[in-house]
Order: sequence, then structure tokens, then C-alpha cells
Amino acid sequence: MTNLQVIDVTCEYRKNPLGIDVKQPRISWRIQSDTRGTMQIAYRYQVALTEDGFEQPLWDTDYTKSDQSIHIVYNGPELASGTRYYYRVKVWDNFGHESEWSDVSWWETALFEESEWKAEWITPNPAELAPLTKPIFLLRKQFELKENIASARVYATGVGLYELYVNGERVGDELLAPGWTSYSKRIQYQTYDVTAQLCGNANVIGVMLADGWYKGDLTWEDKRHLYGDKRAVLLQMHVRYTDGTEEVVVTDTTWKAATGPILYSELYHGETYDARLEKDGWSNADFNDADWQSTVISQLSIGKLVAQENSPTRVTETIHPVSVFVTPDGDTVLDMGQNMVGRIRMTVNAPEGTKIVLRHAEVLDKEGNIYFGNLRSAKQTVEYITKGEGVETYAPHFTFQGFRYVKVEGYPGQEDGLSLEHFVGEVIHSDMQPIGEFECSDPMVNQLQRNIVWGQRGNFVDVPTDCPQRDERLGWTGDAQVFIRTALFNYQGGQFFTKWLRDLEADQLPNGGVPFVVPNVINGDSSAAWGDAAVICPWTVYLCYGDTRLLEEQYGSMKAWVEYIRAQGDNEYAWNTGFHFGDWLGLDSKEDSYFGATPNELVATAYYAYSTQLLRDAARVLGKTEDAAMYGELLEKIKQYFADEFLTPLGRLAVSTQTAHVLALMFDLVDGKRKERVAHDLNELVLENDYHLTTGFVGTPYLCFALSNNGYHETAVKLLLQDTYPSWLYSVTKGATTIWEHWDGIKPDGSFWSDDMNSYNHYAYGAIGDWMYRVIAGLDMDETVPAYKRIRIQPTIGGRELTHVRAAHDSMYGKITSAWNITHEEVTVEVEIPANTTAEILLPNADLQDVKEGSATLTALEGVASLQETEAGVSFVIGSGSYRFVYPNKRGLNPVFSRDTKVIDLLAVEKTATVLEAHFPGISNPHGVLASLRTQSLQKLIEHPMSHSTEDKLDAVLKELNALEWELETVEK
Repeated sequence: MTNLQVIDVTCEYRKNPLGIDVKQPRISWRIQSDTRGTMQIAYRYQVALTEDGFEQPLWDTDYTKSDQSIHIVYNGPELASGTRYYYRVKVWDNFGHESEWSDVSWWETALFEESEWKAEWITPNPAELAPLTKPIFLLRKQFELKENIASARVYATGVGLYELYVNGERVGDELLAPGWTSYSKRIQYQTYDVTAQLCGNANVIGVMLADGWYKGDLTWEDKRHLYGDKRAVLLQMHVRYTDGTEEVVVTDTTWKAATGPILYSELYHGETYDARLEKDGWSNADFNDADWQSTVISQLSIGKLVAQENSPTRVTETIHPVSVFVTPDGDTVLDMGQNMVGRIRMTVNAPEGTKIVLRHAEVLDKEGNIYFGNLRSAKQTVEYITKGEGVETYAPHFTFQGFRYVKVEGYPGQEDGLSLEHFVGEVIHSDMQPIGEFECSDPMVNQLQRNIVWGQRGNFVDVPTDCPQRDERLGWTGDAQVFIRTALFNYQGGQFFTKWLRDLEADQLPNGGVPFVVPNVINGDSSAAWGDAAVICPWTVYLCYGDTRLLEEQYGSMKAWVEYIRAQGDNEYAWNTGFHFGDWLGLDSKEDSYFGATPNELVATAYYAYSTQLLRDAARVLGKTEDAAMYGELLEKIKQYFADEFLTPLGRLAVSTQTAHVLALMFDLVDGKRKERVAHDLNELVLENDYHLTTGFVGTPYLCFALSNNGYHETAVKLLLQDTYPSWLYSVTKGATTIWEHWDGIKPDGSFWSDDMNSYNHYAYGAIGDWMYRVIAGLDMDETVPAYKRIRIQPTIGGRELTHVRAAHDSMYGKITSAWNITHEEVTVEVEIPANTTAEILLPNADLQDVKEGSATLTALEGVASLQETEAGVSFVIGSGSYRFVYPNKRGLNPVFSRDTKVIDLLAVEKTATVLEAHFPGISNPHGVLASLRTQSLQKLIEHPMSHSTEDKLDAVLKELNALEWELETVEK
């Protein structure tokens, strides 16, 4: 009996998906083994029509030599609609072991063809029930079924939002169905298993139907009816009997309609519910609907019907208020303790007609009063009117709020104090699987990580919104692309971005331009760094999850975007025309401006180069050799234009903003000595600003990467740990539990930045998480082999500030962990590598003879390959397993110093100043003198660490020294 097992088998990212319309679904699995270095060498994959039908499978790969265990494409007989397929997997490893079969899993198809839909879109008869009415529609259909029901499936969708009921019970737990898509091009439908809710006699299907994104209020311009002005539902139920016959129930004009207790429900504004108007039992067979209105066929301009693609939106967690208090203005306010997105579920026992009002907000003002100003026109108000028949429980249906605080009005007895047990917060977002972890020795950084995660949860509500509270909540492309790598580390977002990217392609303009928001509901398109989401997002999904199918599917959209840029202006190698957001909200902007100081042409041309590079790389992956060559040549010409336009003859960047330097470094627009110069200057810009950033949406995600990757990691760490404005931790000092839109959303004196645009849940700046995971924790991948098939563990260890760090990521292959701990005496690095992968490890500042794993030296450790000692430390390759490496800490708790920050003591500075006094006359090797002084000084620092105050006093001298070094280089040239 081997310990080799196949676990976590999934189809299209999901366990047992119900209702997919993928004709060749992809299967993935993980391997569990206690043996280090386990690799898959072959697999066998079977598909059957019944759970016990594998003796005569529908398809069998037989023994297939391959180490691939993700996205294995089904290549068997053509699949049928509405059918469940069972499958199982076994593998063989490099040690000669054969696993048992995995547990049997399944997928079930939905409806592949439009012609299979027999239902009609229906809506209440407008002559009897006004189509523009605010109250939510109730629709019902009563029908008879025979006994011996084997299975029943409902395929349903609606415009705007719907909830499904069968025989008095709510079906499923999905919220805000069918989700928000580019309705004129494509609309999702959902599949429900209702077998257990039906009976062999009279039955009823009921639907509640609201405006939602389809026809409700959208955008700050108070637009309505953006996709249509009539609510409608489309539903088809297939009932199969044990004798093999089938019966179909569809939406048609035999359905009846009415309004009910929900008088009003809007995504931005909230819901009004009058329990006195409830129609008890309205979805039961014994309900009398004689006074209900008729329905009619609705002719809609709706796009292609597609099965549910994204993870459904659900309640994923409940949290209880931590306190209730009365503000100076006399308001009774609940504090949830967390800025959350979702709704309040309330329990009340009150006389008939009691009206309770809940108003939701994110923060308190400096006087301690609840603050609604940043909501703009969004009301975020829920009103409930009691029926008065005992205990009543209510939560709104077709809306969500972004809030931490809730103002309560009208609750019985609230003047004597509210009981917290009557209120619970239900957290709502796309139900993605959490797969990332990060923690370290700094509590504030740990809070920052929690804020990043909560920001993602609150803004991934079917689409990646910018904010969840004000009158906006739109799928801004720029926000999505800067955050996507962080997002895909923390949550399994394969389904989420597959759905959203298909809408991006659907809304892409005929000329290749990309709207500012997707789905597209505002005027405006094709800003650099925003439209580049068309390229960056599919490439990032490919990197993180190995999804070549999505990359292939989006390739036309990616190419169209780059060609759109190339067609702009009179120079195909630059982008110097059109509107751009630039470095949005950059702190170096002019007063009263949202636009950072970095020129639009520099930002646009830099992103032009980046998207072209990624398009070239995608072409290589997909085997499009001609495109790869063409875009490789285009990339080189864009880079040359960038150098000609933005670099001085001596290699200095002509634009002196942090963001300009960051983009030049991160997008490989400079190399060699010029790269060193630009990196040096970026570091100086940060030092000159006293370790504070000035970057906006474009520069911030890459700032710490640009520093760490170019020898200035200490500066990057100081930026992370900075807690005065502007910094990531400043908001933490102000009690933030999510990421803010503005660095100073709440100013040091407690006042607010502005009512106009001041979200306290805006995930973009949370992109710092990507650097925390990949650089500080060192959990990364070799990007030539996607999805962490070849892992890179390269932690950046050291500093008095951080003494331990741990990150973990549940990859497609299994859990990866990188953790380190440092004391005065030793360094410990712990790693976990999943089966069927390998890892390249770098232990920084280690000597080969000192490293131990358990009781073994590295040279004696079984399975180690490519072992070598380098200037940076010890590097090697290992296979799967858990490892604990220990080696002496020869640096103590001193930081790993950057190239030229605080590595010279006062004596050395005096000597250097003397040497440099006359521009090096008579010195044959001034660089050697400098190098020698630096070496001596570094050794003195290791032996006698400086205090922080002494370090700070050196800043001015060091800046002068660095300037003279560059001057020396210029003179020599």
C-alpha cells in the first residue's frame, strides 16, 4: 500500500460543478505523498455515465506518460446537454508507486445550444402591473407532476436580479443572480437541483424579480435603464422520471404576477420592506392567486445565454457588532468592528407598523458622529416595517452596503440601549476559495494584510469594483490590473477573472480600445494603464494558474489593444495622444488635481512597452511564432523611443518623479549603467522625501519591487513600515480595517480628504501585498513554467524591523509555504513544496558548510540538485516535501544594507570627504578607494551597530557622497 494519493480533483476550477456549458472541460488534481521529491510520471483518467460505470467507461486515457496534473482537457465523445458525467484519476510517481483511484467526482452539463431553450422571457402585463414600478415583482407558476421523480433541474436567469423558490422554499443560496455581465452581448443563467423540493402532485415555482444592474440606478450620474426598461425572467425546468421520460416546465404567459412586501430595492440605495404586505405561502400550491395579474412575452435585446462562469455571490461569513453607542449628535450607532460589505440581518418583536431604519456608513468624523458624506448620492438605507405578529427576522434581498457603522432609528426601546444580539452582519462577495496567507513579526503589517484581504472581499462582488459604498461600484479596469497578482495569491480567482475578461472582450471597441469600466456603463475608454487590463489580466491568470485556454481565448483582445495603441498619433512607437488618467491620485500632483506629475506620454509609452512585451510572451506560449517575432521587434523600437525621449545622454531619467523611475525599472525600459543610475535616483527621491512615497495608482504597485530588485531593499522595507502620512501603515494608525482610496482619507487632525471621492474600501493600494509575498517572504515562481510548477523560494531576510515572516499559497499543485525567522544567533528557513513540483531555494547570507536540514548538511541531503555557493548565499533545487534549514546568523540583527544607504560610519565619511575634496586629482583609482572605505565601514557597522538616530544624521552626507560618485563616473566618461 503506497502513500501516493490523488486528492482535490476539480473540473474548471470547481469541485463537482453543476451546470457548465464547456464542451471540453478541463480536469485538475493534486498529489499527496509522504515521500520527498515526488513527481508524477503518468496518469490515467476515466469518465463514465454512472457513478459505478467505470468498468465500461465513456472515455479512458489509459496509461498516459505526463507530469501534467492541471487543466487536462477532456477529449472523449461529444458531451450531451443536461447530463452528469463521473470521473476519477490515478497517477504513477517517479519512485515506481501507483496510486489508488481518486474519489469519484462529477460535472454536470447545462444547455449547450440556444435552440434547447423552449422558455420565453416573460414580464408582468404592463396593462395590469406598470413595468416601471418600484416594488419587486413576484411571479409564480403552478403545475402538476407525476410520481417517481428521478431528477429535476431548473435553468434560470433574469433581468435584473432574481431569487428562485419552489414549493415555499428558497432554492440555493446565491445572491444577486444572475450577476452583472455585458447584458447586450452575454447573460449568465444558473442551474439548480430541485429534485428534493418537488412532489408527485401540485407544485409551484416562484420568482422574485428586482431591477439590479440591468435597469436600476447606476453610476454617479444617476442613470437608469442602461440595458432595458423591463424586468423579465427566463426559466426552464427539466423533470426526469424513473421510467426515463421527461417533462419540461417553462416561463410562458400561463405564469401570474403580483407585487409583494419589497416596495423598493436598489443596489446603491438600499431596500424598503413592508412585512404587512407579505403574501404568505405565495410560492406554495395551496395559495390562491385569483387576484394576481397576467404575464406577457417580453422582447428583449439580450445577448447570448451562457452558463454560470463566476463563483456565485453568497454570504460567506457572519460577524456580530462589537458595540453600540450614542454619538454627540444623539444617533444610536452599531459598530461592526470591521469595514465590511454585505447586509444586516435583524430580529425584532414590535407592534404592527413599527418602522425601523438602518443607515450604513464607513467611518465616524472627528467629533465621533457617523459620516455619510463620502457616499455621495448613494443612500445605503434599509427600511423595515413590522407585521406585528411576534418575532420577525429580516435581511434585504437585492442590495448590498459597504459599512462599518449602522445608524439605527425606530428600533423599539433603543433609547434604553440596543441589544447587540438582535443584529448580525452578513458578509457578501463572490464565493472564491481563500488560498493565501501572510503574517510577520510586525502587528501593523499583519493588520495591513487583513485590510488587503477585506478590501478584496468587499470589492469582488461579481465584478472587481473600485468601491462598494458610494454611487459608483464599477469594474474599473485600472484598479483590476494593478491588484490582480495580489488578488490571485489570496483567493482562487480563476473563475472570477474568466467571467470578467469575457465581458471586457465583449465590450471592447471595434478599434481595439478598452472602456474605463467593464461592464461598460460610462462614457470613456482607452486610457493607458486602464485599457492595459486587456493584456495584463489574462497573462496574470495564465502565470498564476497555468490557464492557456483563457490566454488563447483572450489573445485576440490582447492583440487588438496593442494594435489600438500603435494606431494612435503619428509615431507607432510612442503613445502621446488622447486622454489618460496618468498616475491617478499621485501625491506629486498640482493642487486640487487628481493627476500625478508624471507626464501622460511617459506613462502611456511605458505601458505600451509592457503590454507589447506581455503580448509577445503570450504569442510564444501559444506557439504564434510570427506574432512573437513581430511584437518582439516592436518592443525594441518602443524601448528605443522611450530612451531617446525620456533619458538624458548621461543616462538620467529626464522626469524626476518616483513613478517615472518605477515604470522605467519595472518595465525593463533601461538596462546596464542606465538602470543603475535610474535605480539610484529613485532611491534618492524616496530618501529626499524622508522615506515617504509620492506615487499614485500607477507607481505604487511597483515601487517596492523597483527598489528591492535593484539593491535598495532596505529603503523598500522602511517604506512598508512607515506609519506617518503618506504610507500604507498610516491608515492602520487611524484604525482602518480595509484599504483606503486616498493616503489621507482621514487627515492627522481627524478631518476628511473630500466628500467627492473618498472611499475607505478601495483595494488598489493593497497591491503592496504582491511584494510582501514574493519579496519579503520570498514565495515566487519561475515564470517560464507557470502555476508554481517550478517554485522559487528566495526570502529577503534581516533587519531589526522584521524578525519573522511567513507566507503560504494553496497553488494548483498544492500548498507552498515560505517562512523565515532570525535571531542574533541563527537564521531558520522553513519551506513546504507540494508534490509534482520542484523549488529553487536561495538561503541568503548563508555559507554552504554551515547550513543544516535536520541533522544533515546540504551536501548530504538526498534529492538536492544544482547546489552552489554564491555571493548572495547558498542556492539549490529540491523536490516536494517539508524542510527546515538552519544556519548561523553572521550579521546579527543588522539590516541587509542596500548599496549606498547608511553603510559608512562618521570616520569613513570624513575620510571620503577628504578624498573627494578636489574631484580626485592625483588619485589613480578613486573607485577603489571608495570601495575600500565602504568595505571597512560595513565591517565596523556589523561589529558596532549604529543607533537609528546616528543613521538618520548621515542622510545628508550620504546623499552628497552618492552625487559625487556619479559625478566621478561622468568625468571618467
